[in-house]
Amino acid sequence: MRAVSRRVVESLGYAVAEAENGQEALARCEAGGMPDLILLDWNMPIMSGIEFITALRAQPGGGGPKVVFCTTENDPTIVGRGIAAGADGFVTKPFDGETLQARLQRLGAA
Repeated sequence: MRAVSRRVVESLGYAVAEAENGQEALARCEAGGMPDLILLDWNMPIMSGIEFITALRAQPGGGGPKVVFCTTENDPTIVGRGIAAGADGFVTKPFDGETLQARLQRLGAA
């Protein structure tokens, strides 16, 4: 899924950086400036996706990035929690490049 996501996002003109977990991703955002787009998994080691987005949105400039959860979670309660925490959208795994690109287009990120 990361390879598909990377190809799609790069084809849209984004520079791509990957993080192994939410804590690493948050540290990169804090140190290197906020990215324009973040694709985020709900279930990550060290810091979950919901913990990440909550911390991200609390940071100066943290409201700027478009954040899309790429996850196997499709329970409406979970989706609602993600949106309430600041996610701009969800795409359910597994997905293909066309599905991701279409979702990003709907969010104005493509």
